Amino acid sequence: MLSVFSDTYYMKQALAEAQKALEADEVPVGAVIVCDNRIIARAHNQTELLTDVTAHAEILALTAASGHLGSKYLPDCTLFVTLEPCVMCAGALAWAQIGRVVYGATDDKRGFMLYGGKSLLHPKTRLEMGVLEEECGALVREFFRKKRV
Repeated sequence: MLSVFSDTYYMKQALAEAQKALEADEVPVGAVIVCDNRIIARAHNQTELLTDVTAHAEILALTAASGHLGSKYLPDCTLFVTLEPCVMCAGALAWAQIGRVVYGATDDKRGFMLYGGKSLLHPKTRLEMGVLEEECGALVREFFRKKRV
């Protein structure tokens, strides 16, 4: 049985958000932010809908979580995101001092690990990679495969 408080459970919630992005013809990336074992923010990419290149799932989730907690700092929170954050999102996560980042699939073209790695995050941020990596990666690969046809 899947524990409600497991990384896998929360990543499945992020995958549900990514599915919403896919259905809206957005790059299928989803994110949830968890604090005290509760999801306090959910988001998915909305760059097309909002005509805003910064409307990544991570940025939207950070904004929602900060509003929920009434704080710009999130040291007691964990971000679960289906795709490795880009450099912009890594910078925002650093400024938010998020306690932990868990991502599914790596982004071999734009992921922050290519451009400085963990040093781009806040020094106290813990990093986990590869949770439901295959499912997360398959969603993005299929999206771009269909775009190229």
